Amino acid sequence: QVQLLESGGGLVQAGGSLRLSCAASGGTFSNYAMAWFRQAPGEEREFVAGISQRGIHTYFTDSVKDRFTISRDNAENLVYLPMNRLKPDDTAVYYCAAGMLARRRRMPDYDYWGQGTPVTVSS
Repeated sequence: QVQLLESGGGLVQAGGSLRLSCAASGGTFSNYAMAWFRQAPGEEREFVAGISQRGIHTYFTDSVKDRFTISRDNAENLVYLPMNRLKPDDTAVYYCAAGMLARRRRMPDYDYWGQGTPVTVSS
């Protein structure tokens, strides 16, 4: 059983930056592809970014491709989502997820989820 704990969310002005972190425990972290999803108020949860087990492959939704990055530290069981040039549309609760298959963008492809960390971008 893998437990995921997100941190780093908060309130930021448009154009600013935040870095989200996700700490994993209870499993072999390097076995899992990791991803970030987000859910805005009144909206469905959507894929944001993902990274393969060894960090070789990264993939993003188009709306964040030039602004967000994703990285992981398998020695420390951490995955990061640095977010730059934030926009009000990025306001959402951000969730970390772990799954066995890389390059997946659908929620059912991920087996473990964190509780989420809220990000609010003011205009």
